[in-house]
Amino acid sequence: MMQEQSPKNTPNTTGNEPDSLIIYPCTFPIKVMGQRVDGLVHAITHIAEQFDPSFDARTIELRESKGGKYLGVTITINATSRAQLDEIYRTLSTHPMVKVVL
Repeated sequence: MMQEQSPKNTPNTTGNEPDSLIIYPCTFPIKVMGQRVDGLVHAITHIAEQFDPSFDARTIELRESKGGKYLGVTITINATSRAQLDEIYRTLSTHPMVKVVL
């Protein structure tokens, strides 16, 4: 007997990755928080450019914490795959200036 494939195992005919709620390519915001120190925004920008050569630093949004100790940095990249997103999150998360990546 032939066994039916579950939707999870169905080949993806749209060109997007299976089991993904994200349709690639797309613009994707990433929020990064770190201590408010010189070089934080530059470091985040450099990482974004490594993963998205078309990254436009003019789109960066900054938000200072109430006490001014931390800085929230939102970057918007052109996401092309789950692998790309996983790698940029991993790279940002392991940077010594970064505390949290959302």
